[in-house]
Amino acid sequence: MKAQPVPKEVLQKLNEGVVIPAMPLALNSNRKLDERRQRALIRYYLHAGSGGLAVAVHTTQFAVRKPEIGLYEPLLNLASEEFTRFSSKTGKPVIRIAGVIGKTDQALKEATLALKYGYNAALLSVAAFRDSSNEEILKHCREIASSIPIVGFYLQPAVGGRKLDVDFWREFAGIENVVAIKIAPFNRYQTFDVMRGVVESGRADKIALYTGNDDSILFDLLSEYEIPFGSKKIRKRIVGGLLGHWAVWTRSAVRMLNSVHSGQFVKNIRKTIILANKITDSNAAFFDARNNFAGCIVGLHEVLRRQGLLEGIWTLDPKEALSPGQKEEIDRVYAMYPELNDDEFVAENLDSWLS
Repeated sequence: MKAQPVPKEVLQKLNEGVVIPAMPLALNSNRKLDERRQRALIRYYLHAGSGGLAVAVHTTQFAVRKPEIGLYEPLLNLASEEFTRFSSKTGKPVIRIAGVIGKTDQALKEATLALKYGYNAALLSVAAFRDSSNEEILKHCREIASSIPIVGFYLQPAVGGRKLDVDFWREFAGIENVVAIKIAPFNRYQTFDVMRGVVESGRADKIALYTGNDDSILFDLLSEYEIPFGSKKIRKRIVGGLLGHWAVWTRSAVRMLNSVHSGQFVKNIRKTIILANKITDSNAAFFDARNNFAGCIVGLHEVLRRQGLLEGIWTLDPKEALSPGQKEEIDRVYAMYPELNDDEFVAENLDSWLS
């Protein structure tokens, strides 16, 4: 199966840089898919101005793939229907990204399903290769890239990722069908390793870089890197974000990214740093940083529940719950940074999204 290229208008949008939330899973009190609210969530993201959506990724819960749960394909299908509906009404393309995980056989099956439902690229996790060599992982990546365009994924170890060195990223970026990389190690040194690897691959102009460093969102978006390559100095920036954090307060995230792209933040660097730290503080509450991210998914659910987009904070794991003190931390950042939420936007549109 030969990989289909990303449509030109979608690739252009990806390279310009957009907001791409990582989609949460909407469940009812029986921990079954709440299709009505799942569709409402997707409509929220698209109407808030997101340029795309990542489906069946960490924020969606990897367990959707378990045979007894069986939600991987239904979610791809449901989201695809909403993407098509939105594009038909607005004429705007949606960057469709499907999470793909596991060893090669599983990943190829998931890639095939993603292509079946019209997804443009696979966000490729290599967490299943925790103890493998670079070459073993790269062989896997090349096989998946032969089927579908791929977005690389540097996932932090605290939530299942592994360390990947600059040599890996240099070789990975050299794979022809790599179109983007999500950088999410929550580590500045490792973030720079990705940057170096991309530049030294010689394909820096072919790969869009997206932050997944939810603890450093605005700083990442404002940073510019200058890295020697041969006789030249190559400049490279992170152009957008593919983020769990942007699964909440999404309208505000879109406005912030637009301000980054228009250069507004460079006019007052002190205010910009203050805003960046407010966002990081909010993320600490949502992602439960004080408890090593144990409540990162339910923290996002709690915000969406308060807005009425979700009915509750249920996940597929009955043991998963807000950590002690996490609700109070979310209360705190809501009170301290009211300018960051988009509750009013949600309230104005919720009924139509749920209909």
